[in-house]
Amino acid sequence: MKDSKKSLRLGIPRGELARRTGVNIETIRYFETVGILAAPPRTVGGHRIYGEEHVRALRFIKRARELGFAPADVRAILEVSNSGKACCAEVRDIAVHHLSEVRAKMNDLAELERLLATTVARCEGGSAPECAVIDMLDSAPAT
Repeated sequence: MKDSKKSLRLGIPRGELARRTGVNIETIRYFETVGILAAPPRTVGGHRIYGEEHVRALRFIKRARELGFAPADVRAILEVSNSGKACCAEVRDIAVHHLSEVRAKMNDLAELERLLATTVARCEGGSAPECAVIDMLDSAPAT
């Protein structure tokens, strides 16, 4: 038991990792499960003990996810950056693809904004039974 506590002190427990990085404990588990965050070693008692490399990686993952990169893209970028043979061209390709997805979403949102603004402008907002917003939602095209 004493050895287990000693090894635990040498590493970072998951709760402390969560606190240091601002990432929820369940999210850390998820990142481990899907292979984005490397599984940490365990104490004799089975407790996970994280190192500073996990703190760095988790901060990197968090930032990439905040920027909207998909888990698979984050994993690919981490693999390239951790391989010791970082290839900026590979990472650039991932970022270019992501940028095109972001731009497509922005175009979709601009179209959505236009449609909603036009519909809301047509809505009288009174007590009449006709409502432009309900009509728009009721006549939404099937996908």
